[in-house]
Amino acid sequence: MYYNSIIETIGNTPLVKLNNVNRGIKGTILVKVEYFNPGNSMKDRMALKMVEDAEAAGVLKPGGTIIEGTSGNTGMGLALAGIAKGYKCIFTLADKQSQEKIDILRAVGAEVIVCPTNVTPDDPRSYYSVAKKLNKDIPNSFYPNQYDNLSNTKAHYETTGPEIWEQTEGKITHYAAGVGTGGSMCGTTKYLKEQNDAVVSVGIDTYGSVFKKYKETGEFDENEVYPYLTEGIGEDILPKNVDFSLIDHFVKVTDKDGAIMTRRLAREEGLFVGWSCGSAVFGALEYARENLKEEDVMVIILPDHGTRYLGKIYNDNWMKDHGFIESREFATAKDIIAHKKANGQLFTVKKDLKVGAVAKLLNEEGIDQIPIVDGDQFVGSITATHLLQVLIESPDVKEKEIGEIMDKPMQFVAMDNTLDVLSSILDKDNKAVLVRDETHQVHIITQHDLLMAMAN
Repeated sequence: MYYNSIIETIGNTPLVKLNNVNRGIKGTILVKVEYFNPGNSMKDRMALKMVEDAEAAGVLKPGGTIIEGTSGNTGMGLALAGIAKGYKCIFTLADKQSQEKIDILRAVGAEVIVCPTNVTPDDPRSYYSVAKKLNKDIPNSFYPNQYDNLSNTKAHYETTGPEIWEQTEGKITHYAAGVGTGGSMCGTTKYLKEQNDAVVSVGIDTYGSVFKKYKETGEFDENEVYPYLTEGIGEDILPKNVDFSLIDHFVKVTDKDGAIMTRRLAREEGLFVGWSCGSAVFGALEYARENLKEEDVMVIILPDHGTRYLGKIYNDNWMKDHGFIESREFATAKDIIAHKKANGQLFTVKKDLKVGAVAKLLNEEGIDQIPIVDGDQFVGSITATHLLQVLIESPDVKEKEIGEIMDKPMQFVAMDNTLDVLSSILDKDNKAVLVRDETHQVHIITQHDLLMAMAN
């Protein structure tokens, strides 16, 4: 048996079980290793689909030129399709993309135009705008626009979703993927939820991207948008391929945590993958740590190969220059907890305790916030500020149960969360977080704890 061209080898990538980076987490964690595609990424799937659908619609004609704004991997997939079908390719990339991606695209015959990262999407210098202008100026050209071209989603609905369902024998309970254009997240999720609507989808976002807040509030907050280093996930726009109704949860991951997990996947699992793969695994495991049960099966998609990042996250000097592998006394939540163990315990109060008694406890112990429990469940929290405000407004509230006026529960975070992640979580709305250690004992990390750690 042989294939008529390289594009016939796209798809049917393997599922591999994680065994080390997920220690202590319940359930079975599988990864869909997309670097087995000929272009070493999952983008081969949607690139071919966009080209074939454009041919069928008469939009892409023989001898035409494919023009696309890409972070590199979609360009590679389009280039392979172009080689097989006889099209010229021109790609625009943001200057934050790795040199390896640029070199690879040029190696397969594409023309590459590098554009500035730190401009708005509608700026004429952005890689979106440059691609659109080239499409307008060059006759017989096709601009796939992977962000809004629904063939992107359709490719994963028709291939990735069915593959995962078959490979897990229908046992998948959770699907996690980085969200950039949204095609792999939403196309795959749509298929899986049609087979079993109980499948939970977890989208991985990055700090500097609008997705998570937009999902949770419906607000496109421009203050959420700022430059970040991770390639391939997150956006400062809302692509049409991102169907927020299909994404149950979002988890944000820092550049640093994604990069470090990527290196761990290579060293501990033998998976030589790209940066967004590490982000996807880190974010998925953050969700799994608190939500998965023993019988659950989570599949995480790993989009691409590590060869795209040899000069970045697999380069120790680059990692050190960006502070990603710099040693520090209190590097993680685990380090902070180890220091705190010698300095006190976690105080909690039951939800039926009287408000007045809680106020007295906060005063006697000199603490600013306290978790509220119901049995062994953390069901709420209260801060001294909130309690004081309530007592001033209604002095007779002292005889009520604290559960009647409590705030939302404090968020649980992982023991290996780094200081930059903790600092991004602790804000005016989240004064403290909780951490469960290897013995299942719960600890609290406050803003004061974090300040002390950073000062050392």
